[in-house]
Amino acid sequence: MGFSKEEISKTRKIWSSLWRGIKTVFVLFTMFFSFLLVSAPIFLAIADALLPSALLHRLSPPTNLSSHLLNYDFRHSLIDIPLISIIRSAVILCVYGLCDGPKLSRGPYLTITMICSISSLIYVSLKAAFVFGEPAIGDGGGNYFRAAEVALFLCSSILAIGHIVVAYRTSCRERRKLLVFKIDIEAVSACKNVYPRYQKILQQERLK
Repeated sequence: MGFSKEEISKTRKIWSSLWRGIKTVFVLFTMFFSFLLVSAPIFLAIADALLPSALLHRLSPPTNLSSHLLNYDFRHSLIDIPLISIIRSAVILCVYGLCDGPKLSRGPYLTITMICSISSLIYVSLKAAFVFGEPAIGDGGGNYFRAAEVALFLCSSILAIGHIVVAYRTSCRERRKLLVFKIDIEAVSACKNVYPRYQKILQQERLK
């Protein structure tokens, strides 16, 4: 039993519409992924400023910043971890906003990001040695508190490494853009130099 022409045309329309929908979704996903890659330094800085603070809020009772600073102890207080993350993300975000293409490629953006991230990693590692050098107090609550502390230190360290990776990828991307731009300028300048010579040769041939 064969299909009629109307059924075949309707099936083709359905498949063509489905294929256009798949291509549209793929293009939108590609655009969204490209937007995430381009805006990765901004999103990472926002995450660096918010995530450690949210973890500290789960660890400590709701108190203001002044009380944390007045009762600060390097071996026990954790307020400096989110403060370091906020300062680190603010400095990196300001440098990223002030830099253009050449400075993003091999200028102060990558250098300052690496300095801020590596110095904060060293500080967090030293603090972790003091904090986790003491045994946990209690069984259930102490274990939960210690796991939350580990999550806070890991979050800050991973975000610091993430800043370095994102800055390096951004630098490589900007270098590729500058290389392509340089090639285009050289091609245009070469054409400008060749075109007058070509016109001169044509005039000479016409005179002959």
